[in-house]
Amino acid sequence: MITGEDLYKVMCAMVPLYFAMLVAYGSVKWCKMFSPEQCSGINRFVAVFAVPVLSFHFISMNNPYQMNTRFIIADTLSKLLVLLFLSLWTLFFAKGSLEWLITLFSLATLPNTLVMGIPLLQAMYGDFTHSLMVQLLVLQCIIWYTLLLFLFEYRAATLLIQRQFPGQAAASITKFEVDGDVISLDGHDMPLRTESETDEHGRIRVRIRRSVSSAPESSCSIGNPAVLTPRPSNLSNADIFSINTPLHLHDGDPPAGTSPHLSGYASSDAYSLQPTPRASNFNEMEAGTPVWGCSPVAAGRVCLQSSPVARVVWESPGKCGRGEERQGCKDITLSDKEMSFRDSTKVPNAKEQKMPHAFVMMRLILVVVGRKLSRNPNIYSSVLGLLWSLVSFKWNMEMPSLIKSSVKIISDAGLGMAMFSLGLFMALQPRIIACGTKRAVMGMLIRFLCGPLVMSVSSIAIGLRHDILHTAIVQAALPQGIVPFVFAREYGLHPDILSTGVIFGMLVSLPISLLYYIFLGI
Repeated sequence: MITGEDLYKVMCAMVPLYFAMLVAYGSVKWCKMFSPEQCSGINRFVAVFAVPVLSFHFISMNNPYQMNTRFIIADTLSKLLVLLFLSLWTLFFAKGSLEWLITLFSLATLPNTLVMGIPLLQAMYGDFTHSLMVQLLVLQCIIWYTLLLFLFEYRAATLLIQRQFPGQAAASITKFEVDGDVISLDGHDMPLRTESETDEHGRIRVRIRRSVSSAPESSCSIGNPAVLTPRPSNLSNADIFSINTPLHLHDGDPPAGTSPHLSGYASSDAYSLQPTPRASNFNEMEAGTPVWGCSPVAAGRVCLQSSPVARVVWESPGKCGRGEERQGCKDITLSDKEMSFRDSTKVPNAKEQKMPHAFVMMRLILVVVGRKLSRNPNIYSSVLGLLWSLVSFKWNMEMPSLIKSSVKIISDAGLGMAMFSLGLFMALQPRIIACGTKRAVMGMLIRFLCGPLVMSVSSIAIGLRHDILHTAIVQAALPQGIVPFVFAREYGLHPDILSTGVIFGMLVSLPISLLYYIFLGI
């Protein structure tokens, strides 16, 4: 039976974390104490130093030779069951898609284990949960986040091939070569271009490059000179600039017609809530606002509107100045199916689309995923922590005091700074519920009901009982993990839903966790 003293113990562990988040939120939202640039610096410190060092500290102090095998199997089984169910839904139902598979898998199976799970479960059920949470943290960082990244890059590769090699042509691709400066097939930070060669047997070799590394610069003055990179379209002799194509400005000013809100994320900070002045695809663009750019093909300008029907405006040379008369322009109205937006999965003749051999696709994606992981500080901290724990607990070695004290001084600030970073992120968002009420309710049900339900079924099937079973269920009801949202934002896949899961989920997670705690303790 749960007593008032038990609840007070839990509140003592969690209220300080929420206090740090509230202080950060108020300092930006009400007191205006931090600018977006200063928030960016704080969040970068958290991403590059505080959280990785905190992960290393927890993992290195955990004995890997005393892992609870049943607990790990139950958690793994629950994730595989969700993945299997979503895969079958994608394959056999019309409404199923890879995009929703990725989003729903993130919502159902990837909680905030490091920041929320360790202190909450330790206060509820005792010190033994610390080891269990660290075990889940290792698997989450090394296996499940890598799988999630693989799925995102597979989707990005599929869209890239569909746009560049529509129809039957892609089936003849036998090799991809990726330039060293390409770290993602999504092309969000830098649009990509492909160069292909066909041999006498009809086999195609494709080279993927960043546009700016190979295409001549083209500029157009709209208040400030901007350098724009063209994105190949399926229109003959036309280069289209998507509404989501980043505009790289010489002096850092935002282009005309874009919103000043800042809520982008640096791709190199895989765990970072770092605001950057980047065009976003939710809650930041005015509907129908055009983005203008110079077309090197037509020596004119191209405009896309973020409306269901795209409007392309060609202007003759010399008409690029702001405020000039736009006479002699030719308006072309194209339907959805004739345009290829960055975040759309609609492509011409999608049913007839062929893809390269599975081995060719696998090799391409593994190359890019490997490059992404090599830039992730949490991967290094997790692997190093695991290696040190394997060595130290095998031969009873103590970490040198000099290193131990250096790690401790940063890791002690890790939890508080992580929550402070979340508060800054919340304050910079225009809305807490970014995806609308209906999708928010759906996301919360998946996060706080479906996830724990699947975990309870797999845990009972494996044979978990008593406090270990309760720990498994409550950890599955933790708020949404930050990393899935950062990936969703970076790849432009339902970031509004994941953003709501992080922000609103953090606000409601404590009372929901307490309800689970009380119900399971009856």
